[in-house]
Amino acid sequence: MAKRIDVSGLNAYYGSFLAVEDISMTIQPRSVTAFIGPSGCGKSTFLRTLNRMHEVTPGGRVEGKVLLDDENLYGAGIDPVAVRREVGMVFQRPNPFPTMSVYDNVAAGLRLNGSYKKSELDDVVEKSLKGANLWNEVKDRLNKPGSGLSGGQQQRLCIARAIAVEPNVLLMDEPCSALDPISTLAIEDLIGELKERFTIVIVTHNMQQAARVSDRTAFFNLAAVGQPGKLIEIDDTERIFSNPSVQATEDYISGRFG
Repeated sequence: MAKRIDVSGLNAYYGSFLAVEDISMTIQPRSVTAFIGPSGCGKSTFLRTLNRMHEVTPGGRVEGKVLLDDENLYGAGIDPVAVRREVGMVFQRPNPFPTMSVYDNVAAGLRLNGSYKKSELDDVVEKSLKGANLWNEVKDRLNKPGSGLSGGQQQRLCIARAIAVEPNVLLMDEPCSALDPISTLAIEDLIGELKERFTIVIVTHNMQQAARVSDRTAFFNLAAVGQPGKLIEIDDTERIFSNPSVQATEDYISGRFG
């Protein structure tokens, strides 16, 4: 079941350095929210706070609240590993487990989280690969290494792996930046299908991609190098790209900087 995210007063640090300052926003369920902005403005750092991946970085810490429906992911007694089951992540470069088969890549998260019969695993692997629009391409090579697939197929395999554990939210950190245009289009089409089931948040440097795939867009910026990144505005994607409220957003979208 897709869930809503409410962020309030969030600060993210690397040691004593404040990387992202005072972020508050709501991310609607069953929608795609895109984060855009120049390099170094904290988009990916903020994305990783949404499933407690930021604190895995040495010195990484977070202040503020991230509510998934009404549960504070940073509340006392919350298990970060359980959070990452609820909030899955797909990274910039496809990262299938290199020694594992296609089948074992998809089943890996399930095996970590419990014991399943072979027939149950078979069902989930097939469903997840179909959900990632990959089944027809790999159904005859499920026992071959996942690393033998093309780059675009590997990224869809990583999406299948992420959705196999039935998360509520799917985070994507520039999932197409290492892919060719045809693979990029396949991933964008897939995002449109997945939002029927998941809340999706995507970081992208490609503004055309943000305009194509997202329902809402958040623009991040920083005043100067060494200053923290901030959320400048978030709105319906159509409005952000046609009539933003803040001049800096318009300047970035029109290519005056970034």
